[in-house]
Amino acid sequence: MRVGVVTFPGSLDDGDAARAVRLAGGEPVCLWHADADLHGVDAVILPGGFSYGDYLRCGAIARFAPVMQPIIDAATDGLPVLGICNGFQVLCESHLLPGALIRNDQRKFVCRDQRLRVENATTAWTSAYEPGEETLIPVKNGEGGYVADNRTLDELEGEDRVVVRYLDDNPNGSYRDIAGIANARGNVVGLMPHPEHAVDTLTGPSIDGLRFFASVLTRTVAA
Repeated sequence: MRVGVVTFPGSLDDGDAARAVRLAGGEPVCLWHADADLHGVDAVILPGGFSYGDYLRCGAIARFAPVMQPIIDAATDGLPVLGICNGFQVLCESHLLPGALIRNDQRKFVCRDQRLRVENATTAWTSAYEPGEETLIPVKNGEGGYVADNRTLDELEGEDRVVVRYLDDNPNGSYRDIAGIANARGNVVGLMPHPEHAVDTLTGPSIDGLRFFASVLTRTVAA
């Protein structure tokens, strides 16, 4: 299946995301931020990095890139979309996901291997996991603290839309240890950890992240 990976000015994990798609058995397709054509892809990944230099707010300028409107429209119609780190920030700025990502509570950039728990294994991007499964996936962010009002947080919890949660020490002060969330339909997922950096033991701490990409391939084929 064809999975589009968007490159914004300042993206730095687009190549890693494309490699992860390839290792999972999919065909990565490069999507340019200034091109408003999704080229018939079956899913889209918004990668990590520092789109537009993180000016204004992280993801705030990328949200208005020409490629984003067709992504927003397609996601509303059910296209699987994954936002990783900066991509998560873009999804929140685009209102495809609620809440916001703010400066880490310790005011420092955090880069480390992080234990996570998969809370929802029914989304387009997590169906290859078991509910409650623990994983080891790197985090690397300076503005990774997920925040939302209590009503939104309660809604996410009540509708089983918290996808992954931090275990042990919370690396960035995210409310309720939330590391990733989904929309109500489960086709749009955003998370701060980097599953594309946990797809082989040569370059990562585990292969626990590979199933994020395998999940959408399986789901897309079934659809």
